[in-house]
Amino acid sequence: MKAPHNRKVVIVGYEVASALGSTLGETWSRACAGESGLRRVTRCRTDSRCNVVGEIPDWNPSTLPFVTRKEETLWDAAYVFLTMAVCQRALTHAGLEIDAQTGPRTGCLIGSALNGTDAYRIATTNYQQFGPTKVSPYLLPNVCANLPAGKAGMLLGFTGPIFSPQGACASGNHAIGLGARMIRDGDCDFMLAGGVETCVIPEIIQGFSNMLATIKIKPADRAYDDPRQASRPFSVDRKGFVLAEGAAVLVLAAEETAAAYGLTPLAEVAGIGWNSDAHHFTRPNGHTVTAAIRAAIDDAELQPDDIDAINAHGTSTPTGDSLEATCLRTVFGDRLAAIPISANKSQVGHSLGASAAIEAVLAIEAMQHGIVLPTVNHRLDPSLADLDVVPNQSRDHVHEHVLSNSFGFGGTNCCIVFRGR
Repeated sequence: MKAPHNRKVVIVGYEVASALGSTLGETWSRACAGESGLRRVTRCRTDSRCNVVGEIPDWNPSTLPFVTRKEETLWDAAYVFLTMAVCQRALTHAGLEIDAQTGPRTGCLIGSALNGTDAYRIATTNYQQFGPTKVSPYLLPNVCANLPAGKAGMLLGFTGPIFSPQGACASGNHAIGLGARMIRDGDCDFMLAGGVETCVIPEIIQGFSNMLATIKIKPADRAYDDPRQASRPFSVDRKGFVLAEGAAVLVLAAEETAAAYGLTPLAEVAGIGWNSDAHHFTRPNGHTVTAAIRAAIDDAELQPDDIDAINAHGTSTPTGDSLEATCLRTVFGDRLAAIPISANKSQVGHSLGASAAIEAVLAIEAMQHGIVLPTVNHRLDPSLADLDVVPNQSRDHVHEHVLSNSFGFGGTNCCIVFRGR
């Protein structure tokens, strides 16, 4: 194999669809305003008390110019069209044109935890109600994890490597990390990297409820009358995460290639730290989580004192938030109290394989604007009083380096340090 090129990797554009809005602009403006996009489920019916979710508002794929009536019938896994739309808008944001030169040098890595679960549900219903011949011949393509990236390539014209990193709730960071490594080594010049999840279906809602992972909204809970308060990372009354759909795609580029095409770097992928727990299928391992954080900082050739802000995994579970806080204390020591911490899941919920990519975009955009985003719904937990959790409203904070954490079921960890440009 050829020697790696050791190129710097920059982010030149991105796009988001989240519970705060179906576009980056809508998501960003509402995030800055300290709003929450959580609401009671409308996508499906459920008897679960875990009935508060994050749904992309005003999302109707049938209005997309590339979605014909036939396409809409054949591709019934919602993550396919969502990925295509977000990839298209991310390229527009970057100002990157896919042509005969850039197409073969552009890849696409879109992670997802649950893939086309909704398409499988439709096929199962059709099988049970109407018989085996009514199972769509497109079922298998709909549930193939690489198909959203493949369909995006068919729409947009890139022919570089496409696949789906499967890192559960860390999938988005894995996609960014792998894409950066592939550009660094010379496999690609550009990469569309991120995550997508369209998981708001009854079985998934009930499954998370039964494993006691998501918050059950009881009459005495403050979210009963105001669902926007259901997700409250690092808060004293946190009771579980809020399931959400969403997508985010970042356009990565080799620094010199971006310059050659006149693209503006917004940030740099400075360091990546990834490992696994070998511990438990849902409960994280503090030793390996700490090691992943340290590895990301070391890969960026930085010291812990160089980190100016933290975008926490912050799921709003009692155990997960406490353990992440412990790991941060181990890495940053007494200085942790001076590092502002944002937990975006308080506003957009937990979109599983898309969550890390959404949070990466929000962290980079915050650096661009010289602010840190809030952790809304926060009520002080005395055991976490040493954390500077940014409460309720965004805060002015000029910073150069942000650490973005992401951890997933199965004990998979991926942390990234982004450097502002």
